[in-house]
Amino acid sequence: MVSDSGIHLHARGEWREPSLAPRTIRFQKGVYAQFHHLFLLQTGAATLVPEGEDHRSLRGPTIASLPPQLRCELHMAAGAAGFIIGASPQIMVDAIGDRAESYALRIFSEQPWFMAEPNIDAVNELQPLVTGFVRELGDPSRASWMAISAYMRLTLMALWRAGGAETAEQRGRGGSASILQRYRQLVEAWFRHHRPMTDYARELGVTTDRLHAICRGALGRSPVHLLHERVVQEAKLRLERSARTVQEISDGLGFRDPTYFSHFFKKKTGFSPAAYRDVARRSNVAESTLSSGYADWP
Repeated sequence: MVSDSGIHLHARGEWREPSLAPRTIRFQKGVYAQFHHLFLLQTGAATLVPEGEDHRSLRGPTIASLPPQLRCELHMAAGAAGFIIGASPQIMVDAIGDRAESYALRIFSEQPWFMAEPNIDAVNELQPLVTGFVRELGDPSRASWMAISAYMRLTLMALWRAGGAETAEQRGRGGSASILQRYRQLVEAWFRHHRPMTDYARELGVTTDRLHAICRGALGRSPVHLLHERVVQEAKLRLERSARTVQEISDGLGFRDPTYFSHFFKKKTGFSPAAYRDVARRSNVAESTLSSGYADWP
C-alpha cells in the first residue's frame, strides 16, 4: 500500500470559488494524467471541451464524471463555482473494491457520465461527500488513504444510482432475465469463493449441462472458462493498478495459497504474477490487457 504521506500524488480535491474572470482547467495534466475526475458545478455556467468531441454546456447545480481516457478542458464562466475531485487508478481500485456491485461500478466509472436533467436530490447527496473529500485532502495532519477511498466509493455509488443503473440491474434479476445475464451476476458475487459449477446451476434452476450449452452457444466458452476469465481479469487489474503483494492479491481472490494462485495465473496468461506486473508497468499496457472477454457479456 502506498503510504498516506504520498496521498497528494493519488488524489486531488479543489474548491473553485466564484471569480470575476473566466477560468480554464485542464484535468489530465502532470500527475493527474491518469486520474478519474468528478466536477460538481454548484452555481453558474461552464463548458466541457473534450478532444475531438462536441462541447458540452453545463449549468449548476449539476455533476459530470470524467474517466481518464476523456481528455478535456473545463471552461468556467465568470461567477461560476464548484468542486473538482480526482483519484488515481490505485485509489479507484480500492474505492471500487471487490463486492457484488464492483463490476457495475467499474464499468460505470470507465464511461463519461453527465447529469442529463436537473436532480437536486442527487446533488444534495453528493455535495457532503465531495466536500468531505476536499476537506480530508486539505488537512495534512489527517489526510488518509482509507478515508479518501471511502469517500470515492460512496461518491461512485451515489452517481451510479443517480444514473438509474442500479434500478436497471434490479429489473434484470427478475424472472424475465436471461440465464446468461443471471450467471454473470452470480459470477460477480461468487468468483472469489471458488464454488463448484453445480452451485451456480442450482441457484439458476438449471442443470450444469444446460448452463454449459447456453454459455457455449452464446459466447463460445464454457461456464468454467468464463469464471476463470473473471478471476484472471481481477488479478490483472490488481497487479497493474495496486501496490498489494502477490500474497495479498491471492488471498483477496480466495486462493488457498500464493503458489497455487501463481500456477493458475501463469497457466492462463503465460506470465507469473510478478513478471506480469513488471511487464505491465514498464510498457504501460493497463488498458489493453484488461479486456479478457468478461465485459462483452450481454
